[in-house]
Amino acid sequence: MTIEREPRRMCVERVIPWNLQSEARALALLENPANGGDSRGAMKDRLALVKKKMWANGRTLRVGFLDGTPLLREKVQQYANEWTKYANLRFDFGGGANPEVRVSFSADPGRSWSALGTDVLVERYFPAHQPTMNFGWFNDDTPDAELSRVIIHEFGHAIGCIHEHQNPDRGIEWDEAAVLTYFSGSPNYWSEATIRFNILDKYKADQINGTKFDLDSIMLYEFPASLTRNQVGTHENDKLSSGDIAFIQEAYPRSAQQP
Repeated sequence: MTIEREPRRMCVERVIPWNLQSEARALALLENPANGGDSRGAMKDRLALVKKKMWANGRTLRVGFLDGTPLLREKVQQYANEWTKYANLRFDFGGGANPEVRVSFSADPGRSWSALGTDVLVERYFPAHQPTMNFGWFNDDTPDAELSRVIIHEFGHAIGCIHEHQNPDRGIEWDEAAVLTYFSGSPNYWSEATIRFNILDKYKADQINGTKFDLDSIMLYEFPASLTRNQVGTHENDKLSSGDIAFIQEAYPRSAQQP
C-alpha cells in the first residue's frame, strides 16, 4: 500500500454512555421539543439519537475558555462564528457562570473532540468544571488553514453536525484493511475499535437529519485514494461548503425579518 502523505489528525467522537442515554434524551427534549418523536431502539444503536440533539432555534450558546492563549481564543471566536453567519444561533464568548460550551487546549493533548449538540447538558458526563470541546494540537504557531479546518469542524459537532464520511448516502468505499493500518500509526495511533467507531461505521439513514454526501463539507476529512477500493479519495476542506450552508440554514432557520 502506498501512503501519499502523513495522515491528518482527526477528532474522535465523544458519545454519551448507555447508562446516561435516558438523561441525555430528556435534556435534549427539554431544550428543544423537536428533539422528541420515535426513539424506539435508541438503547440498542449508538447513533439512534443523533438527529435528536439539536439546540432550540434562535439559541444563544455561552462559550467559556478553560485555558489557552489570547491568540488561540481569538481564533476560536473568529472561526466558530462562521456557523452563525447562516444558522439562527449565536455564540456568546463572554462565557458567564455556566457556559454550555467549555473549551480547552490542554485537557487532552494530541486529540481534538467536541460533545455533540445538547449532550453538553449531561453534567454527569460533562461536569461543569470540565471541557466539552478540546483542541489538543494547537499552539500560537498553528497555521490559519489548520485552525479554520479544526475549529469550524468542532463547532459543527457542538451544534449537532455529524462526520460526513459516516453519511450513509453513498460516500466513501473503504478498503478496510488499509484503513486499519493507516490510522493505527502516527499521528493518531488508534485501536481497531476506535478506527471502526470513528471511520468505518456509518449512520443509518433514519438516524440523521442530513443531505446527500458532500465532498466539500467542513465535516469531511481528507482521505487518500489508497484507503478506498475504487481509488477515489477526498480533499481537504477548511471552510463551510455550499452544502453545509444550505443544511445549517434549514436546520436553524431565520425568520423573514432577521438579517
